[in-house]
Amino acid sequence: MATLMNIKTQYPSMDDARLAKQARTEPEAFAELYHRHLTSVFRYHLAHTGNTKDAEDLTSQTFMAALEGIDSYRATGPYIAWLMGIASRKRLRYFRGNRPEVPLDAALQIPTPSLPTDKAAFQRLQLDQILGALKHLSQDRAEALILCFFSELSFAEAGLVLGKSEAAVKMLISRGLQDLRTRTSLALEVDYE
Repeated sequence: MATLMNIKTQYPSMDDARLAKQARTEPEAFAELYHRHLTSVFRYHLAHTGNTKDAEDLTSQTFMAALEGIDSYRATGPYIAWLMGIASRKRLRYFRGNRPEVPLDAALQIPTPSLPTDKAAFQRLQLDQILGALKHLSQDRAEALILCFFSELSFAEAGLVLGKSEAAVKMLISRGLQDLRTRTSLALEVDYE
């Protein structure tokens, strides 16, 4: 059985699609996929649930479903988009159509140890402004922002999760940021390249 250190070095240059194919027969390959995408899935769930315990449970459920359904991944799109589709379905099942009261608060509690205290406090105030404003965005715009900025998906990958084109996701992000700008005093920008 490979150790965690061996897993990280055993598949360093292999792309996700090839790893997913190998994961059908090699547990170490799935472990590598897990390590590569754990943070994105966890942040996605944390942004929606607002607490660590529920985010951990949903993250676990997401990866269990991915492992059980790895044979259904056909590599027609990025693995992360397929995985986030599973995460989205787990989230929807969890909330059963109810929108969370505090969608992003806990995700923003992740400390940044390199920031001095005054800068960290200022950053926290900015994030609190964004939190308040995000509650008032349409669900599509908020979801696009969460997928792209918290889960760090590309516009194309977020489009696959949302069932929209890359251009539609860019428009959701643009309009979502515009909405946030009008609701906060922050200058929010994004690079669309």
